[in-house]
Amino acid sequence: MKMQAEVIREGELEKRSDSLFQLWKKKLVVLTKDSLSLFPDGHKRAKGKELGFGSMDCVERTGKYIYFTIVTKDRKEIDFRCPDQSCWNASITMALIDFQNKRAIQDFKSRQEMEQAAGTQERRLARAP
Repeated sequence: MKMQAEVIREGELEKRSDSLFQLWKKKLVVLTKDSLSLFPDGHKRAKGKELGFGSMDCVERTGKYIYFTIVTKDRKEIDFRCPDQSCWNASITMALIDFQNKRAIQDFKSRQEMEQAAGTQERRLARAP
């Protein structure tokens, strides 16, 4: 059973469709410390699409209205817009930065542990007859 992540923010955003006409469609969006989940019908009953922060590169803000693009690691761009003053782009950016900082600390600790283990092994081999 997957543990439910703590919700940082929940609300409505508009997502540009991938179709030929690129229409804007409203989505219920749930931001957690690890991901952004999109629900197509405005209800969490439906199966949502989860964009994990491990796959996100950036959030940008442009124009009079708040438009922003999330670029995934595989270079897919997903465009969103929201009402002015909603600060959705800032909320997502801050959650993404927090996620990346935690990942960097974990990677650093893992490298330190591997280096310490390798040093211990070298000392054992040096003492061996």
